[in-house]
Amino acid sequence: MAHPKRKISKTRRDKRRTHDALSTKQLSVDVTTGEVHLRHHAHVSEGNLYYRGKLVVENYN
Repeated sequence: MAHPKRKISKTRRDKRRTHDALSTKQLSVDVTTGEVHLRHHAHVSEGNLYYRGKLVVENYN
């Protein structure tokens, strides 16, 4: 197994981890149904599947 030759400092470790935090999900309101949904995802409203404000599939459930 590989072993580090020198100890990695806390500062160096923390610099590497600066991008590891989770960001909040991007939410959007559909112009047709008024439903709040994840961006770039289709969503179900009243049994119909919508994407970008357009009806994709009727009676989806």
